[in-house]
Amino acid sequence: MYLRAILALFTIGFVNADVFFEDKFQNDNWQDEWVYSKHPGKELGKFVHSAGSFFNDAEADKGIQTSQDARFYAISRKFDGFSNEGKPLVVQFSVKHEQNIDCGGGYVKLFDCSLDQTDMHGDSPYEIMFGPDICGPGTKKVHVILSYKGKNHLINKDIRCKDDVFTHFYTLIVKPDNTYEVLIDNEKVESGNLEDDWDFLAPKKIKDPHAKKPEDWDDKATIPDPDDKKPEDWDKPQHIPDPDATKPEDWDDEMDGEWEPPMVDNPEYKGEWQPKQLDNPNYKGTWEHPEIDNPEHSPDDKLYLRKEICTLGFDLWQVKSGTIFDNVLITDDIELASKTAEGVKATQAGEKKMKELQDEVQRKKDEEESKQNKDKDDEDDDDEDEDNMESKNESEDNGHDEL
Repeated sequence: MYLRAILALFTIGFVNADVFFEDKFQNDNWQDEWVYSKHPGKELGKFVHSAGSFFNDAEADKGIQTSQDARFYAISRKFDGFSNEGKPLVVQFSVKHEQNIDCGGGYVKLFDCSLDQTDMHGDSPYEIMFGPDICGPGTKKVHVILSYKGKNHLINKDIRCKDDVFTHFYTLIVKPDNTYEVLIDNEKVESGNLEDDWDFLAPKKIKDPHAKKPEDWDDKATIPDPDDKKPEDWDKPQHIPDPDATKPEDWDDEMDGEWEPPMVDNPEYKGEWQPKQLDNPNYKGTWEHPEIDNPEHSPDDKLYLRKEICTLGFDLWQVKSGTIFDNVLITDDIELASKTAEGVKATQAGEKKMKELQDEVQRKKDEEESKQNKDKDDEDDDDEDEDNMESKNESEDNGHDEL
């Protein structure tokens, strides 16, 4: 009986786990299911189906790659709409900036079913924006932006993204208890509470608008000693004429004006005098403004809730193209997402091995080209020396003829 109950619970958990969307871009006809935006006024770039120039598996590592520099990219795919009410929401995908990206986005956006895919653009309302964004040395972050009551809210924490040229998995988990986790390559890099880490709600407490610091409140920890007097010999100038300076012998008062020695720091200068400080007997400490409950604060135990999600899009800008997106997964199964991302270490190892071989081949090629160029320069120098010698000999022969 006990075993049967355990099996029943296992079966229920298995059945209730859903994969709402998944695309590993293994099909050469991937474009049949994705829609390019035609929003006017933007130079829109195209994606190509590729595993890149270095990879672990030529077929399994194929994704969609940005292919044109200095372009906006806007492409999306629709799927059956769903709500994450009462269950986790997991958004996961892989990013490979093999072009050593200098400035560009690597994130995804999740939309509700109202999105016009052919007109998707930067101002199109979305439910979630998640993923890496890099622009110069100052911006290397993971965006986690959630919509709440029609307004986009950025996470209050700074999450650093990966900035190398290899594949990395990015995972966002939003749970029905209003907590979240961000993982990179299956390792947690940030977590917390939605209410604490986003400004969705008005603060619980505010400063009492009717409270004021009492007029007799003394918040000075020390006071000047009233009995301390400045010494009579205290005041000395900060700079004095250099006593060792002498008037130059070639100084002409009529031409150069009256000579004055240069000024130097006065070793007897003591600075501005200040009386000694004593503990203030009337000190009451720092006055703290009392707080009261904020009447505008309205608790919400469903900050996590996305009532409808049915479109995923890549809507981004890149200065230098070459980013590969792959392994897109939206599910409520945290374990499935974790298992899917487990292979990233093997993928990275294969990529690094191939790239190291490519770099070594390129290094030898560069060395050979450099050697050939040097040999050519030496030959040119030898030819030039021979030409100069011939010219010199001809000149000498002509001189003898004239004689």
